[in-house]
Order: sequence, then C-alpha cells, then structure tokens
Amino acid sequence: MNAPNRIHLSSAEGSAEGSERGLAVKRSLILAGGGIRVSYQAGVLRALEEEGLGFDHGDGTSGGIMNLGMLLSGLSPQEMCDRWRELEISGFISLMPLSSYIKTTDRMGMGDADGIVEKVFPSLGIDVAKINAAQGMEGTFNVCNYSSKTCEVISHRDVTLNLMVAGISLPIFMPPVAEGGSLYIDAVWIKDAHLMEAVRRGAEEIWLVWCIGNHSKYKPGFFNQYVHMIEMSANGALFEEFRQIRELNARIEKGDSPYGQQQPIRLHVIKPLYPLPLDTDLYKRRINHATLIEMGYADAKRYLATREAQGIAFTPEATKMNEPTLGITFRETMSGGFSLDETDPKEGHEKGRSEGSRLAIHATINIQDLDRFVEDPGHLGELTGNLDFTPFGENIPASKGVFNLFSPADDPKLKLMIYELGFEHEGQKYYLAGKKKVRDDPGFDLWKDTTTLYSRLHRGDSVDGEVIGAGVLSLGVTDLIKLSTTMRVTNAESVGQRAEALSKFGKFFLRELWDTYVRHVPTDD
Repeated sequence: MNAPNRIHLSSAEGSAEGSERGLAVKRSLILAGGGIRVSYQAGVLRALEEEGLGFDHGDGTSGGIMNLGMLLSGLSPQEMCDRWRELEISGFISLMPLSSYIKTTDRMGMGDADGIVEKVFPSLGIDVAKINAAQGMEGTFNVCNYSSKTCEVISHRDVTLNLMVAGISLPIFMPPVAEGGSLYIDAVWIKDAHLMEAVRRGAEEIWLVWCIGNHSKYKPGFFNQYVHMIEMSANGALFEEFRQIRELNARIEKGDSPYGQQQPIRLHVIKPLYPLPLDTDLYKRRINHATLIEMGYADAKRYLATREAQGIAFTPEATKMNEPTLGITFRETMSGGFSLDETDPKEGHEKGRSEGSRLAIHATINIQDLDRFVEDPGHLGELTGNLDFTPFGENIPASKGVFNLFSPADDPKLKLMIYELGFEHEGQKYYLAGKKKVRDDPGFDLWKDTTTLYSRLHRGDSVDGEVIGAGVLSLGVTDLIKLSTTMRVTNAESVGQRAEALSKFGKFFLRELWDTYVRHVPTDD
C-alpha cells in the first residue's frame, strides 16, 4: 500500500464523536488554491497528522493540487514541509520563446510549464504514476475545461501530468493545456474548493484548508485587482456550495439523505488570521516557504485546540479574515548552549556548550497593526517559527508564540523583550520562555542587552509548567545583518507609505533605547 495512510488517510479510526455512537464518520480533506503560497497547507497537514485525523477522500483545486499530489505520491506531512522549505522559487518561472513576446497579440501566456514539469514537481516529489496507484484515500483533482466552460473532477487513478499542470495554469500567466481534444486551465474562476464533490461521496465531516483572502479592503494596482477577482470568484463559488449544503442538511435532519449521510454534514475550516502575503512577496524574497509553513501549523494548532464537535456554520464568515493593516515583519535567529536538567540560564548555557547541546530558534515576528503596536504599553506582536534542539531534532514547529518588545517590568528601570514558543516533541508539550533584559548597567551594555535571550524550557504549554532546561541564546553580528534583510512593511500601498512605516518603527525603537540608556525614563509609556 502506498504511503498516504501515514497520516491515517483512511476511515478506520473515524472521529472521536462518531466512535462514541458506534459510527465511522466519513471525512473529506479539501485543499483549496492560493497560488504558490499553499506551502501554508503543508504546515496545516503536519498539525492534522499529529491530531491523528483520518480522511476517506481528499480534493485539490488550483495550488491545492500540488499538496494533494504530494500526499498521494506517498510523502508524509513532515516530508512535504521539508520539500517546500528547500524548493527554489525560480522553478516556477519559465519564459516562453522570445518570438512569442515579439508578437504580443499571439502570446498565450507570460510563461510556460517547463519549469513546473522539470523542476517544481520533481522537487516536491510529485509522481503521477504513484498518484495513479495510490490506495488508502480517494483523491479528486479539479480542472476547468475551457472548451466546455465546466469544472471537471478527475479521479487520482485517471489524472495525467498534463491535467495536473492545467490545474495550476492561470490565464495570462500560463497558457492552456491541450488534453483529449479540449483545452484545460486552472479551475479557480469557477471553483476553488469542491465541497459538493465530497458531499456526493458521502462525507459527513469536511475539513477545508483555505488560503484565498476574504476581507473588505480594495487595493490599488493591476496585480492586486487581479487577485481581488480571484478572491471574489473563489469565495462566491464556495458560499454557493455552503447554501447547497445548508439545504441538504435540512433534508438529512428530516430523514431524506440523497448521498447516504447518517447525520448533518459538519464543517471545519483552517485559515490564516490575516490574508497571506501574495506570490509576488515570495518572488521578491519578502517571505519564504518556511514562514508560511510555520503559520499554517500554528493556525491549525490554534483551531484544533478550540474547535467544537459540531464544527462551524456554513456561512461566509467561515473564511472571513482580519482586515489587512499597515505592519512590520522580520525574521530573527538566536542560538546558544542549552542543557536539560538545568534551571539557571547561565549554568545551562555553559553546560550545553561543554556537552555540545545547542538550541536555536528561528522566529518570524509579525506586527500586524503598527499603530496599535506602538500605542500598546506591552507592545505585543505575533510570533511563529521553529526550533532546533540537539536532544530533540531540527525544524520543530511552534504551535504558538508570544512576542513583546520593550514591555514594562516591575523595576521601572527595566524593560523586557519577551520571546515565547510552545511546541511538541514525541507527544509531550513544551514551552520555551525567553527574556532579553534591557537595562542600563555600568559600562556599554546596549548590544548585550538587546541580543541576549535568557531562556527556560517548561514542561507543558505555559510558563506555569515545571522548568526542565535552561540556556542563553544570542543574536550574532551575522544574524543581525540577516535580520535587517528580512524586515519589510506589510500592506503598504505606496513607496511613501512603506517609508513612513519604517520611519515610525525606527523612531519607536530608538526612543525606547534612548529612554533606557540615556534619559533613564521610567518605563510607564
């Protein structure tokens, strides 16, 4: 049997709710589109695997086709995450012959599929022969038959390389693909997630992984508005399916079940809190796949921790996200000696160094609303990331994170930079809590204060748990240079707005340092 059931892609276990009633709940996994940002979904799948969820059916549309293809090719979610991290973004760029650009009226697309076929699919481990032979879960791929203007559902047993390429071929950017006498393109304009296909197959529980934006802000510029068209089409088609399922659930409750469901269909949706950065941000290196994976994992863990058995309502609010606001993001790496069984950071650091035990955190800081962040006395931001720890392994994703910059402390002369990450290892929850202590002591200690993180490792999911390890992590000169290259403004609509945001954040940062090391102003904001 092929490897897809490595994340329990069968109905044997069912759900906890169904098992209590002696039923095996039929589940479908819906991987919607979202461009090449769908590396986010790999992080979600890793969290679902850790939850032990089983699926009878998986469906992929647009970018989601790649992740479904990876699963049905036998990759585990962790392997999927590793491959997305290592993927060269340039593989998606494959230019047409020069002659096609000279004759602009005859151009069929800005690029062709050569890079996807020769670089992207092999790098991601997508193997059509393995997909066709896969067992353990039924798979369906959605493509638009342009010739008939319909969405066609292709079984994993019948899908071809041509059809998989067509399924991610957006008009303008890539040409249509010929297959069996018809032309095929990406189905996103008709459908970005095919829930009704899952329903027709008897699904009683649908897990939708959604990456397309759903917000009310209308942005300027051709590309933004091209994306808005996709957002309208994708969400609109999804909401129409929601309406159909609501009507079907009313029939099921009355005993009329045309597709065999024994209970009303439930919905679970995992989505970003804020709209994801666009593909252009990936091409411009403003964000990377590692960060998107970490975001997906954290969002999935957040949903799994709070989900209710009945799921959520089939209404447009299911994909609604927070409004995009002007913000700042940057990526920071800190590492140092770290030892288990030590509770004092300095002692743990020395012992870890002598024993070759190190811990590194790779954190992405998101300040989603810069104005609110500056005005908030605690200066609270969001943190996602992963860590490497010699006894545990590498690329361990954080399930949650806390970041505070220049947060007040009990001592009026002390301010704290707080970094906290919750994570799991071999079924056990851990919580890493670190503090940078910003205080003007004798001598020039600004550099040390702002780059040294005194850290303790707790058993459990908060700082209330038993301390089982400690160490000191630091930010080196090279790491600081890398940090500066990752800093960017999010949701800026002009060069001027971007410069204004950087200036505001810089003034805030320098003001806090000035107050601490020069003016000695009490930290009461």
